[in-house]
Amino acid sequence: MSRKGENIRKRKDGRWEGRYTEQTSGKGKVHSIYGKTYKDVKAKLALARTAVAESNVPDSFDISVGRIAEEWLAEVKCQKKYATYVKYNDIYERYIKLPFGRLNPIELTEDAVTKQIGTQKSVSCMRSIYSVLNQILAYGELHYKTTDIHIRGNTAHKKTSAVKILNLSEQAKLIRFLYQDMDIYRLGILLCLSTGLRLGEICALKWTDFDMERKVLHVNRTVQRIAADKEGMKTMLLESVPKTDSSRREIPLSDQLYDLLILYRQPEGYFFIKERPLEPRTYQYKFKSYLLSAGIACTNFHVLRHTFATNCISNGADVKSVSEMLGHSDVKITLNRYVHPTMDTKRNHLNSLFAIYGQYTGQVS
Repeated sequence: MSRKGENIRKRKDGRWEGRYTEQTSGKGKVHSIYGKTYKDVKAKLALARTAVAESNVPDSFDISVGRIAEEWLAEVKCQKKYATYVKYNDIYERYIKLPFGRLNPIELTEDAVTKQIGTQKSVSCMRSIYSVLNQILAYGELHYKTTDIHIRGNTAHKKTSAVKILNLSEQAKLIRFLYQDMDIYRLGILLCLSTGLRLGEICALKWTDFDMERKVLHVNRTVQRIAADKEGMKTMLLESVPKTDSSRREIPLSDQLYDLLILYRQPEGYFFIKERPLEPRTYQYKFKSYLLSAGIACTNFHVLRHTFATNCISNGADVKSVSEMLGHSDVKITLNRYVHPTMDTKRNHLNSLFAIYGQYTGQVS
């Protein structure tokens, strides 16, 4: 005798049987649960139905890249910085959703993806696309047992251009210009050249970040303009903690820089504008105007950070100290991306060698 609406019945062998349906590959698969009593089967059946309702996992052959991406992005939004979520979502919407969103991961091949993405984008953009796509595929493999696939992409043919630094002549021109009519904005440029601060970090800097007793600067936050995730807004200025744990750091202040900061020091508020962070693009434009006035070729703000790192290494600083002041998690990043020995530095090294050789030939160095 079956219980109406419950799919529970008593079998001829005396046991009770309950049935429930699970959707697999688009079809309903019926499962049975057995027990000695009606009450026992009813409890087991309730647990089984709850488990099916909570999992609701589609078959790996039915799941799409778009479905996986939506769930992965929702997880990123909860677990990572908001700026990271906005970046990943923007990359997905621009480059992945339309060509690959409806496909099953098993339909993606190295050649098809590479052909669709193309090779005309910047190396940074292409790497970001492949990174996001592979994270989506990894999420699908972990949660839906989809095909274990990793798209390598082809960015090796593009070489990144050498990063410019300010040579000694340009540094002299810039510093003389900054001191001619020093104000808080020019002081900020000098601060970046002397500490390696990023653009977003100097724009989000507060006076309370300075420990004037210890002569130390604490880097606690950054600001950047990102795509807005709200109606009626295209972009928004987002203040947040630095991008990595290593980026939260302490940087010692030189005596000369300390003396300048004392002249402009405020009890509270942001470094430039008391009430709010400075718009990074505004400061970038101001920096370029300074370069123009100083007779230096226009370049981006990040050149100050590269110049700082190169100056430190050229003047005998150990790589580990420089890496920590820059907020890098690995000294390899410091060496490979931020240290650019000048021709004068290389020449001095060679002259040092020949000074040693001169001892063997009887020449005075």
